[in-house]
Amino acid sequence: MFEFPHTWKGLARSTDPDTSHKAAESMNAGALELLIYYIIKAFPKGCISDDVERMLPHIRSHSITPRFSQLIKKGFIVDTGERRTASSGRTQRVLIAATNRKD
Repeated sequence: MFEFPHTWKGLARSTDPDTSHKAAESMNAGALELLIYYIIKAFPKGCISDDVERMLPHIRSHSITPRFSQLIKKGFIVDTGERRTASSGRTQRVLIAATNRKD
C-alpha cells in the first residue's frame, strides 16, 4: 500500500490570510487525497468532479477539487483528455486512476 502525506505544508500560500493557514493546519490532506483516489478508482470509465462531489456530500467542493491536481502530480490519477458536461452545463475533465498503481 502506498502512503499519502499528512502534512498541511503547501496547502496555504505565504501570502494567504491567517485563516487560510489555520484551515490548512486543521485538515488531513493525505486522508482526503486517499479517499478521493479510491472514489476515482471506482469509476473504471473515469469520472468528473461532479461525480466525486456526489460521493462526498459532506465535504465542500473547494476542499475536493484542489486534491485533483495533487493526485495528478503524484501520478495517482490521470486527466484522460476527455470532457463531460457537468450539472452546471460546463464541461469538466474526465479523471481516471493511473493503471500502473499496485494497491
